Amino acid sequence: MNQHDDRRWMERAIELAHLCPPSQTAFSVGAVIVDADGKEISTGYSRETDDHVHAEESALAKLPADAPPLSGATIYSTLEPCTERRSRPLPCTQLILRAAPERVVIAWREPELFVRNCSGVETLRGAGITVDEMPRLADAAKAINAHLL
Repeated sequence: MNQHDDRRWMERAIELAHLCPPSQTAFSVGAVIVDADGKEISTGYSRETDDHVHAEESALAKLPADAPPLSGATIYSTLEPCTERRSRPLPCTQLILRAAPERVVIAWREPELFVRNCSGVETLRGAGITVDEMPRLADAAKAINAHLL
């Protein structure tokens, strides 16, 4: 993917984040999964299916159970994937590791408002997944969450 494609997919993820039901206790996040051919294969957003579902979790859950690993795929998320969950057995970082995409792209890192010392970027990189950050779109991703910041 090139920078133009990254921008387009992150803007799509930001659009999805705007669909999140409001919350005072969780960020509004959007996620898009794009295959190796540059085709959107799944999307998700926070609180899409229940009050606790995260964007990456929602997008990954829509993939067929027998889907092959996401080799060559990129997951775009408006926020760094979580490394700690109270409401689910696995955090998004672990779900992403299981899906095995080639790359994850985020707009901004998890602030310490709800989770201290989130290490999603470092965990994914340590497992060999490329993680790129798009600071130019961070403000747009944060704007949806301005009431929390």
